[in-house]
Amino acid sequence: MPDSIEPVLGLIGGSGLYDIDGLEDREWRRVRTPWGEPSDELLFGRLEGVRCVFLPRHGRGHPAPPSALNYRANIDALKRSGVTEVISLSAVGSLREDLPPGHFVIVDQFIDRTFAREKSFFGTGCVAHVSVAHPVCPRLGDALEEAARGLGLPASRGGTYLVMEGPQFSTQAESELYRQWGCSVIGMTNMPEAKLAREAELCYATVAMVTDFDCWHPDHDHVTVEQVVKVLLANADRARSLVRAVVPRLGARRGPCPAGCDRALDHAIITAPERRDPALLAKLDVVAGRVLTG
Repeated sequence: MPDSIEPVLGLIGGSGLYDIDGLEDREWRRVRTPWGEPSDELLFGRLEGVRCVFLPRHGRGHPAPPSALNYRANIDALKRSGVTEVISLSAVGSLREDLPPGHFVIVDQFIDRTFAREKSFFGTGCVAHVSVAHPVCPRLGDALEEAARGLGLPASRGGTYLVMEGPQFSTQAESELYRQWGCSVIGMTNMPEAKLAREAELCYATVAMVTDFDCWHPDHDHVTVEQVVKVLLANADRARSLVRAVVPRLGARRGPCPAGCDRALDHAIITAPERRDPALLAKLDVVAGRVLTG
């Protein structure tokens, strides 16, 4: 691994965030992957001199629901484009009274309740087990917290994001259960995204943007679609400001990730070299090439 690298910041935009303004030399490009098509073309450019690559998670115009997203193609496309760190921006519901609509949560944990998605780049022919005990890169979390504080945004550091399958929202019983588990917010998109980012040895962090209270809240039934959309759009504007503020903090050349995100595969692959499937290895050229060809 080189002594230092020039970071390339990957940005994944959730509901309401389909573009990033302020990018210089911006260009939308189709990036092909062995895992299929990503959600959309990727937007390349520079912000404050830092190379950035933006991907609208649901595609421009939001044509794809959470369960239909090709998470493997999205993460592979980002890494194939040179991305070294990923900031994921996601609309969520709140499971806590002190996290009202308009609040940002820089989460540090996830509970994965999804069941209909491909969750790993690895499988039969090349088995790997990576640790996701701490799925968020603390260095990115620190930078996001500092940037949010500098902007005066209503933001909290730390919290658990419950990822449900969807597309329906949770029942009240489920919502109450997740509150008993100590979860902070609920959404549908950050798993298996975070797991795949770890397998791809990308530093990853999530900014969960609260649009409304989940159905546990007594005032939930009084929330209208218009109110949610209004908060969603306001959150998207604040998210763009946060991106502009955090990019300079992450743009300097850096050494290896202190948390080891960029070395997650060092001891993860268990399949003996002679039993590995060449076809799967070919698909893993970008995601795991560092350890498979080293």
